[in-house]
Amino acid sequence: MEFPPQLKYTKDHEWARVEGRRVVVGITDFAQEELGDVVFVELPEVGTAVEAAGTFGVVESVKAVSDLYAPVSGTIVEVNTVLEERPELVNQSPYGEGWMIVIETMNAGELPQLLSAEEYRAYINQEKS
Repeated sequence: MEFPPQLKYTKDHEWARVEGRRVVVGITDFAQEELGDVVFVELPEVGTAVEAAGTFGVVESVKAVSDLYAPVSGTIVEVNTVLEERPELVNQSPYGEGWMIVIETMNAGELPQLLSAEEYRAYINQEKS
């Protein structure tokens, strides 16, 4: 299971890659593994406002339907529309081609609340036991 150290993580199993005021978001390797084969991803439209810890979409797998949660507040400025036709990218490349949205954040103060790779790994290990 991968935990890229340059990313930030949420306890809801989303990852965030900070690029200035923009934050690229997807689900973690752990999340996609738990879900199994992803068959559908529902994402919001560009321009949608999101709140930290608020839902921004849905991912459906052969096992379950799960809400997706924004790691930070802001406005969605980009959506990975490729996932409409190829939802399996979430499984194949959760930190690469399987990214979901880009949020332009208005509140950089929310970023320190996200978990580091080490903290997220510890959280998962605690959750499993």
